[in-house]
Amino acid sequence: MPYFKKLIGKKCYLSPCSITNAQKYTEWVNDLEVAIPMGAEAYQTIPLQKEEELLKHDISKQTHLYNIITTEEDKLVGRCVLLNIDHLNRRANVAIVIGEKRYWNKGFGREALRLLLDYGFNLLNLNNVMLATGAFNKRAIACYKKVGFKEIGIRRKARILCGKKYDLIFMDLLAEEFKSDFVARLIEQ
Repeated sequence: MPYFKKLIGKKCYLSPCSITNAQKYTEWVNDLEVAIPMGAEAYQTIPLQKEEELLKHDISKQTHLYNIITTEEDKLVGRCVLLNIDHLNRRANVAIVIGEKRYWNKGFGREALRLLLDYGFNLLNLNNVMLATGAFNKRAIACYKKVGFKEIGIRRKARILCGKKYDLIFMDLLAEEFKSDFVARLIEQ
């Protein structure tokens, strides 16, 4: 399957999503080890047909949904998205998943998130990007902090798993706190 290099890093690049990605996405959202940190996906059974419908909807709305592809192997390892974009107030939310578990803890999520933020801040002219994650998701929180996100609030005991209540952590990043790695280099050339 051909991928298109929209934003290019050292380890990975971001490529627009295609309906042909639905099967891989369906694998990820039905793997509880991947889906529980994602949120709502863990509480649903998502068949291929439903994932295809969701993907068609997102593509038709021209959402900023990207595949995360390894630069060495051209392998699809995850996806990321800027969503709930408010152009008037220049803010959005971000979500990311590395679905291929053998690529966890290797910097792919951090680099993909930096590429997506570079796009959001420097091409979409966003000022504030926010995310939320469960307090149990230590790996993601560490990644977000390395990228520059700061904790801005907690929704207490908002996620219940196995009878245990977890806080939901809200984090954000401002354009002025972000340094462009990719887009600025293209402009300077």
